[in-house]
Amino acid sequence: MKFNKEKCKVLHLGKNKSMHQYMIGAIQLEINLAEKDTGVLVDTKLNMGQQDALVVKKANGILGCIRKSVTSRLREVTLPLYSALVRPYLEYCVQFLTPQYKRDMDILETDQ
Repeated sequence: MKFNKEKCKVLHLGKNKSMHQYMIGAIQLEINLAEKDTGVLVDTKLNMGQQDALVVKKANGILGCIRKSVTSRLREVTLPLYSALVRPYLEYCVQFLTPQYKRDMDILETDQ
C-alpha cells in the first residue's frame, strides 16, 4: 500500500504549542484545528465541547425520527425506542468524554 501524503494533517495539541509548518517531501502538511478519529472529535485545546454538541445533535435527530414515525405516545412504546436508539449515544458521550464544564453537562441534560 502506498503512503498518501495528501491525506496527512497536523494537529497542534496543548497550551504552549508552536505553529510550525511541517512538510513531507515537497508537500506542506495542512494544519487542522480539530480532527475526528475513531468517532471522537478532538480540538487543539483538548476540549470535548464540540463532541458533546455533535452527540446531542445526533440524539435529537433520532428523537425527531421517532416522533415523526411513531404515532403512539404511550410510555410502553416510547421508552424501549428511546432506550435502544437514543440513550446509547448519550451514555457513550458521558462515559467516554466526561464533560469538563457545567455548560457541557447542561447540554447533555437538556436532551433527556
